[in-house]
Amino acid sequence: MAETEQLRTPAAATIPSSLDGVLARLRALDSAWPATDGVAVFNGVYLSVTEEIARRIEAGQFEDRRAAIALDALFAERYLSAAETATAGGLPPACWQPLFHCRAHPYVAPLQFAMAGINAHIGHDLALAVVDTCGALTCGPSELKSAFEQVGEILTLLEERIREEVMPGPDLLELAGPLTHFVGTWSLEHARAAAWKAALVIWRLRAVPALSEEFAERLDSGVGLVGRYILTPYS
Repeated sequence: MAETEQLRTPAAATIPSSLDGVLARLRALDSAWPATDGVAVFNGVYLSVTEEIARRIEAGQFEDRRAAIALDALFAERYLSAAETATAGGLPPACWQPLFHCRAHPYVAPLQFAMAGINAHIGHDLALAVVDTCGALTCGPSELKSAFEQVGEILTLLEERIREEVMPGPDLLELAGPLTHFVGTWSLEHARAAAWKAALVIWRLRAVPALSEEFAERLDSGVGLVGRYILTPYS
C-alpha cells in the first residue's frame, strides 16, 4: 500500500527494545511546558501511564514483549509527532488541533484538556498505531489482540489519574457540572473498542489505498470535531 499523509507511520522503522526513548521524549516535553499549559496537562497524565506500561513490560507481565513495545511505542509516536510538529510551528492532525489551539485558554479547565487529549489519542491514534504495528511486525491485527488488550487495561489508568489529578476543585464544580457529567458517561473501554474496529477497517481496506486513506481522514476529522466540543470554554 502506498504511503499517504494519514497512514504514513511517523516513526523510525526499527522497533525499539524498550520504551526508554519514548519516556525520554515525554519527559522532555513535560519539563518544557508550564504546568498550566493545556497540552502539558495531558502529557503529564500520559507520561505517568506510559511509565506504568514500561514497568510492567520490564517485569515480564506481557505475553509478547516485542509486540507490546512496538504497539506502545508506535502509539506514543502518533502523539509525540503531533506535539513536535505543533511545537515547530507546523499543523498537527485534525484530531489534535483543538487541544493545541486552546492550550492557553483561560476558561478551559484542566479536565477538558486531559479529556481532549485522550479523545484524540484513543479515538484516532490508537487505530492507526495498530496498523502501524502490523506493518512493523509483518503480522495481522489478530496477532496483536493480546497486546492490545493488555495495553488497553493499563490505559484505563488514564481515567483514574484524571479523577485524581485534574478533576475540578469545589470552587469550580458548579461551573464544570457538564464536564463532570461528561467524564462520568464517557467510556474509555468503548473508545478502545471503537479504535480496534477502526483499525480492522483500515487494515482490510489496505488493498485500496484511496479508500483506506479516506476512512482515516474522516476518522481524524470526526475525532477533531468531538475535541472542539470537549474544549468549549466554561465561562
